[in-house]
Amino acid sequence: MDSDGTQDARGTHASPVPRPAGPPEVPAMPPRPPRAPGMPPLPDGSAFLTWLRAPRPDAAPGVWRFGHRPRPAEEPEEIPTRQLLSGALIAFLVGWLIWSLLQNGYLGTWWWVPFDLIVPDAWRGGDSDLGETGTFVVYQGYELLVALGIMVGAARLGRWGEVWRRFVTPRFRRPEAQETRTTPEDDPAQWNELRAAGAADAAERLTADARTGLMRDVDHARILRAWQGVRTGRHSLATFTGAVLKDGAAACLHPSGERDLPARLARHDLVTGQVRLGTTVDDARNPYAYRGTGLALGPDLLGTSLVAVGPAGSGKTGTVVRPLAESLCLHALAGRAAVVVVGAAGAGLGPADAYDVVVRIGNQDSEYDLDLYGGSTDPDEAAAVLAEALVGDLADPHPGSDSRRSTTVLAQLLGPFRAVHGRFPSVPELRQLLDGAPGPFAALRQGLQEAGQESLLRELDARERQMGQPGDVGGVLGDRVALLDRPAFAGFFDTSGQSRPFTLKALDHPVRVRIDLPQRGHADASKMLARLVLAQFTASVAVREDRSLFACLLLDDATGVVTPEAVRGIQRLRSGNAGVVLTLRTLDDVARPLRGPLLGATGCRMALSGLTPWDGQDFAEVWGKEWTEARDVTDRQIIAETPAGKAVHMLRRVITGKAPTARAVTVRQVERERWSASELAHGVPAGHAVLSLTDVKGEHAPPLLVDLRG
Repeated sequence: MDSDGTQDARGTHASPVPRPAGPPEVPAMPPRPPRAPGMPPLPDGSAFLTWLRAPRPDAAPGVWRFGHRPRPAEEPEEIPTRQLLSGALIAFLVGWLIWSLLQNGYLGTWWWVPFDLIVPDAWRGGDSDLGETGTFVVYQGYELLVALGIMVGAARLGRWGEVWRRFVTPRFRRPEAQETRTTPEDDPAQWNELRAAGAADAAERLTADARTGLMRDVDHARILRAWQGVRTGRHSLATFTGAVLKDGAAACLHPSGERDLPARLARHDLVTGQVRLGTTVDDARNPYAYRGTGLALGPDLLGTSLVAVGPAGSGKTGTVVRPLAESLCLHALAGRAAVVVVGAAGAGLGPADAYDVVVRIGNQDSEYDLDLYGGSTDPDEAAAVLAEALVGDLADPHPGSDSRRSTTVLAQLLGPFRAVHGRFPSVPELRQLLDGAPGPFAALRQGLQEAGQESLLRELDARERQMGQPGDVGGVLGDRVALLDRPAFAGFFDTSGQSRPFTLKALDHPVRVRIDLPQRGHADASKMLARLVLAQFTASVAVREDRSLFACLLLDDATGVVTPEAVRGIQRLRSGNAGVVLTLRTLDDVARPLRGPLLGATGCRMALSGLTPWDGQDFAEVWGKEWTEARDVTDRQIIAETPAGKAVHMLRRVITGKAPTARAVTVRQVERERWSASELAHGVPAGHAVLSLTDVKGEHAPPLLVDLRG
């Protein structure tokens, strides 16, 4: 079936990687089941069905919904444990004392008055109609009722119910994942939506595969994605049904033929689309509803983009970028997302076989190349993206600035060259043109004259007149292009069709891409290439026809990447169902005028442990202030006026060594920072982070202290 999960994920300028001849063989024993927490692999599909049927209640942004137990928004007033237990014991002793006094007659016989008024006279005495045994039962029954009444009063007085709920019930509570009660009408394993639409045979096949252990979490998500295509009219019901009846849980495969990643390090839930990053700390600074809950991210939050700041070793790559990359690769296998992961070679962003395309820039063994012009055929569009990559960091760092002059210079060369040669120039050719080499200019002029391209000839004349003039940026562009015209990159950025260039135009498909940058020995070139990928990404996702596919760029170490144009591009991503994840060692790697706009353009902001006070100040400003209750306690010395009072005060001073005082408590509402710069710099433990969230619907989560190791 030609569904969202079966399109050519490698649709680049070069020939795509051949697809497997058919779906992978399904072994007799089920493959690795989905990672249901605490669930051992079972051959009959029980683990998958338990995972699928687990409760996932609606929750606030960032809450790990798998098995989540909602908590009240405000913290209830909880009695201290010592006070609660002592009160329960005292209430029991008081009840016992009262019962003992009643039994021994110390409180009189008034408590028998209700018995005398209600019980008939014939039931009393040994010679009654009931006999001795019946009379004994009547009397003992009444005493039991009185004892129960005393016990109920003691229980209410001693809060025995609270003791039971706090200390006894948790010991007998069953695991969350096993508390699953479903009916056939709401059982997700029954595929009732398919049955209602007339695809009962397909639903039966999928149900059987789930019960026999042939279905995984990725299969479930991928088939749901294909069914969405049927509901929206992109695919026919007959085609979908035929694919499911033929292949079952392996229907609508990703072009790679893969149904899972080689390995998973993080906890994923593809029903909600979340990946768990840690646990929200049970801290007074966190809202009560978040305390102790899992912290998870998904496309609904990444769609507003994320910036994470922390020094080297704080866990940006291992605890943030790697889990997010793993999650988005799973979404891509399910036909839901396209992901591009950019980082230094050997940064630990996942194994190569977890990606469809791996571009190793500077490594001659790389199977793929990177298209310098982003797959564009428009000289002006290609010039704008390339100018941002080359000199975007040299533009005025104020949000309103741009690199139009550099774009114009490049367009004056790219347009004529493409008209003559049918392609854009390679790196050496572009460097010669920017340096004003006479031979290439003369050949280009002659080609334009022979083709009768008068308008492009005027462009070339204008470029020649500007060369050497004060303020001409051609020399700066040439110097930047020279960073790519090195022997290490000799086989890259080819435009003659001899290599397999990857272009970000392929983000219309559920593709998984990893780009390794040659930071060792080529730091400036790596920053330039990172800007190039970001510029191509923001330009490509803005013109996608199918925006139901979530596109995300993960940029590990965005030093030198944040420019005025990049900030504007990030602001436009939310409307295109796309987002970026940027990590920085410090906000000093971003120009001062751009720090506020960057934090404002991203909906999710993370400050990891080890932050400097200067970086903490920027986060404190963007997170703002809140009203809180402040308690001022004042001790005032008591002055005795009578001789007896003075004597008592003197005795207390001799015993305690302190003068008698009276304590006054003043409660007032004050406005204070949610997290101060000092707290962010010195109050975040190692392995922790403070994270604020905003989803694509506009719902907010305040800054949360999160344990990234939990």
